[in-house]
Amino acid sequence: MIIVTGGAGFIGSNLVHGLNARGITDILVVDDLTDGRKCLNLADADIRDYADKDDFLRRIQAGEDFGPVEAVFHEGACSSTTEWDGRYVMAVNYEYSKALLAWCTARKVPLLYASSASVYGMGPVFREAREHERPLNMYAYSKFLFDCHLRPLLAGIGSQVVGLRYFNVYGPREQHKGSMASVAYHFHKQLRESGRVRLFEGSDGYGPGEQRRDFIHVDDLVAVKLWLFDHPGVSGIFNLGTGRAQSFNDVAHAAIDWHGSGSIEYIPFPDTLKGRYQSFTEADLAALRATGCTHAFMPVEEGVPRYLEWLAANATES
Repeated sequence: MIIVTGGAGFIGSNLVHGLNARGITDILVVDDLTDGRKCLNLADADIRDYADKDDFLRRIQAGEDFGPVEAVFHEGACSSTTEWDGRYVMAVNYEYSKALLAWCTARKVPLLYASSASVYGMGPVFREAREHERPLNMYAYSKFLFDCHLRPLLAGIGSQVVGLRYFNVYGPREQHKGSMASVAYHFHKQLRESGRVRLFEGSDGYGPGEQRRDFIHVDDLVAVKLWLFDHPGVSGIFNLGTGRAQSFNDVAHAAIDWHGSGSIEYIPFPDTLKGRYQSFTEADLAALRATGCTHAFMPVEEGVPRYLEWLAANATES
């Protein structure tokens, strides 16, 4: 069996589909379906069982076994960067992850979990080292603190543990995320509704729409996670982006080109984001490449049209 927490969410459901593509269906999905719309992400997937996230936590805290478990992919979290209820975020993201780590290491079950590039804050260096980490919100802090919890333990753990710091992920099955969905998704909606993409004016020395992020297609993310699953000797905390920053203008033009027409409107940069906005992110992939992972990542010029084709084919979900 493979356990996927957050398995009905954006990245988790894409991982389930990636496992299905390998012929793997013995999957336990763990999630919180208070927002039942997430079930649509799994409507065309094959899994063995489902467990509510709180019930699952109680079961692992009680030391329950689930039979032979090949690996746990831990994607479940409160991913909202605007959530400031610290007790809630720490319980769901930090304490939950600690409990799962203890359960996995006691049974020598590989654990591959989602960290976040948000731990780097404003950067400008995006390398997996403490001196470059300064989270700016509760979500980022919870991810940062679990990475810190893991670091001194890694050398003494006899099974695989991998933390992956996701950069800006976009792609299928994120429609339930609302305002937290990717800019590619929002640009697609804006072009359909008004024929215009709205981007921020210049900030932090960047021109209008020229703020740059490391945008990674979820298919690339899943491919790397499955590569790591195939290489259980690899452990550690690694960046997962493309290694190449591209501008919001690049994403907008890729969406406009796919639609065949459209324009860009630059809107004032919000005062509420000044000093709290990542105007530049770019994954340093040296550590990941050192593991032997040679995966080639899609630029937005390839990944965005691929995503919009999926949205067009799944119009009821876009």
